[in-house]
Amino acid sequence: MKAFLILEDGTVFEGTHIGADREIISEIVFNTSMAGYLEVLTDPSYAGQAVCMTYPLMGNYGICREDMESSGPWPDGFIVKEISRLPGNFRCDCTLQEFLEENHVPGIAGIDTRALTKILREKGTMNGMITTNPSFSVKEILPELRAYTTGKVVEKVTCREKYVVSPSRSLEENGPLSGAARFDPAFYKDGGREKRPALVRELNGAGLKVALLDLGAKANIARSLAERGCQVTVYPAFTSAEEIIASCPDGIMLSNGPGDPKECTSVIREIKKLYDTDIPIFAICLGHQLMALATGADTYKMKYGHRGGNHPVKDLMTGKVYISSQNHGYVVDMDKLDPEVAVPAFVNVNDGTNEGLSYTGKAIFTVQYHPEACPGPQDSGYLFDRFIEMMKGGGIHA
Repeated sequence: MKAFLILEDGTVFEGTHIGADREIISEIVFNTSMAGYLEVLTDPSYAGQAVCMTYPLMGNYGICREDMESSGPWPDGFIVKEISRLPGNFRCDCTLQEFLEENHVPGIAGIDTRALTKILREKGTMNGMITTNPSFSVKEILPELRAYTTGKVVEKVTCREKYVVSPSRSLEENGPLSGAARFDPAFYKDGGREKRPALVRELNGAGLKVALLDLGAKANIARSLAERGCQVTVYPAFTSAEEIIASCPDGIMLSNGPGDPKECTSVIREIKKLYDTDIPIFAICLGHQLMALATGADTYKMKYGHRGGNHPVKDLMTGKVYISSQNHGYVVDMDKLDPEVAVPAFVNVNDGTNEGLSYTGKAIFTVQYHPEACPGPQDSGYLFDRFIEMMKGGGIHA
């Protein structure tokens, strides 16, 4: 069946329908990752968007549900050059096509994804429609496309009630490890002759309690802390600061999430109350932006954002450059940052935009990128260890 992608500038791409047979209007963004399409699909930060994957072949290793970052896919649509119908992976539970169908995600294949990406880079992120209706009228559709907004999508993706992720040493209990790990011979069976060992971490966070505010959190954030021995209580995005503070956490994490940070007005007010405490705080992506807004800074929408697994970021504390995984369309405005409140801690090597802040006189640091990325570059997993040292009284970051 034919499918069409219509952009708000009037450009039309013709391809083949994949996934669910339904029409959608969404914000069209692109991701440059070569692998990890399941993690992209199940990342709540993509709610309200349709994702174009720039790498030409998707679905070649199928879908392994164990690797999902949340309960299901969040993008409105999926755009690829080619979709594999015959995945080759012993862990595969189903094909990418089957996964899209069962989760009602429509998509389009067979279009020139590089041409689409060039348009988005030159003109900026824009809205579009995926449809299988060949009788569409571009003139009639354009006003609809231009009127679309992602809206308050944090409300859509956050958990409905709090839950606990317990500390664990084993691969089997909390899933795949996300960062640097070591082999433990104690986990070998039959003298290590038949099965690979599980991977474990040093439990440097043992006994620490972390409150994670779920703004659209990927599962690997809580897992990364639990693997280090922390007990993580995950709270819905609209939990009051008073409830979190009353639980007496050793530290607070603000997660990633979708949409325009300025839409989260009530969350910003509660984050300001958390900032006013002496509890150590580590924030990622949307959490990073909301902390900045809560303390008087500003954010703006980027031309086409950073989405992919190959973005170089410089840690201004160490001078080292790390390859990072990113997914964001908004950024903190450095021209409106008060140095008495926060100072730059990380910078994007490609375009010089801010990638993280360190809060003056506070045990608070935030990053724009994803240290929990799985799969993806695992260079920045050390940030979880830095947070744990902060919770253990290892000094104020700024």
